[in-house]
Amino acid sequence: MTSLYAHAGGDEALHRLEEILYTKVLEDPLLGQLFTERRATHVDHLTWFTAESFGGPDRFTREVGFDHVIRVHRHLDITDEQRERFVELYMESLDEAGLPGDEPFREAVREHLEFGSRVAQQNSRAATDGELHPLRDVPMWTWKGGDEMD
Repeated sequence: MTSLYAHAGGDEALHRLEEILYTKVLEDPLLGQLFTERRATHVDHLTWFTAESFGGPDRFTREVGFDHVIRVHRHLDITDEQRERFVELYMESLDEAGLPGDEPFREAVREHLEFGSRVAQQNSRAATDGELHPLRDVPMWTWKGGDEMD
């Protein structure tokens, strides 16, 4: 079965996607409250995380580590509106980046975003370590697409 990573177009396509998304969130009035400044490593980290989660290289785990994800979301107090806007802008960015438009791929990406944004939101609201989401590794995302499709 083809991985989401391969189907998306690998690192080059995912980097293009994350660059488009990052520009959008920095300019968005609602998300600009969370993304207050452009950071030189942010697009690379987003690309590496997505690539690993979609079945690509484990660069994020090796070079950054999942604890980083927890730290950067802590105390942001992400609202439902902000979480939903992030998902909306990400889905828009897929089109602008020229990623595949087939339903199984888009459904898998949306499910990944819904899950991940809820984890980030929970971690952003955690007053104690015990309130953090239990996820401590980059989640490996599967899908119903690829070679098993007729």
